[in-house]
Amino acid sequence: MKKLIAAAAATALAAGTLAIPALAATKTVQVKDNKFVANKLTVSKGTTVKWVWKGKAPHNVTVTKGPAKFKSTTQVKGSFSKKLTKKGTYTILCTIHAPGMKMTIKVK
Repeated sequence: MKKLIAAAAATALAAGTLAIPALAATKTVQVKDNKFVANKLTVSKGTTVKWVWKGKAPHNVTVTKGPAKFKSTTQVKGSFSKKLTKKGTYTILCTIHAPGMKMTIKVK
């Protein structure tokens, strides 16, 4: 039985009919010292971006311009994740430290 399954999988793979799901990508951005590290990202549609708080000051993640709007809570530690499913360029600020604390994400 194992040989039959292996043969069927090999045949399907060779024919290009065996779908292998792609691993979901995740990019991490640090939120610290009144800046986003990294402040510019280019990612594929469907990528999850995870912001991780690393400082002592409170911050938030707020989309001010882009194909979709979202906002995290204001926090000092922890993280916030968002799967980006719409193509375009997102402008993101910490509204507490704007306009200087800014980043952009381009989703292809």
